[in-house]
Amino acid sequence: MLESSHPRVGVGVLLTDNQGRVLLTLRKLPPEAGCWSIVGGKVDFLETLERCAIREAREEVGLEISLLSLLCVTDHCLPGEKQHWVSPAYLGQILSGEARNCEPAKTREVRWFGLNHLPPNLTMTARNAIDAFTRQLFSHSRGAR
Repeated sequence: MLESSHPRVGVGVLLTDNQGRVLLTLRKLPPEAGCWSIVGGKVDFLETLERCAIREAREEVGLEISLLSLLCVTDHCLPGEKQHWVSPAYLGQILSGEARNCEPAKTREVRWFGLNHLPPNLTMTARNAIDAFTRQLFSHSRGAR
């Protein structure tokens, strides 16, 4: 298990399809092993948040993406796991590729979920990103009336 006395930065990206589903990955490793997460990972030294999100989508699930907007930032503090991450999450758009598990050592499964059929064991970052996305959808639909 990774332990650090300093906060780390991990970027996530919420990917949706034309059926309104979200792409989630089932984590094998901490933080929050055994939970469903959005695509993402650790920011490398001198890497921008945006480049990290795009790289992680390619490496983790085999998708080329673009970023549409910043959804939220999570203070991802897990004292029981001795983990502290600052985790921005973006809304991404798939440009090409088919989602698949490209990192089986880290990820048990990659699956699309409808917003009304989400698994109960979401990571803190996935829950926050999906909540921000649904609030955004709701405010846009209200404004369109």
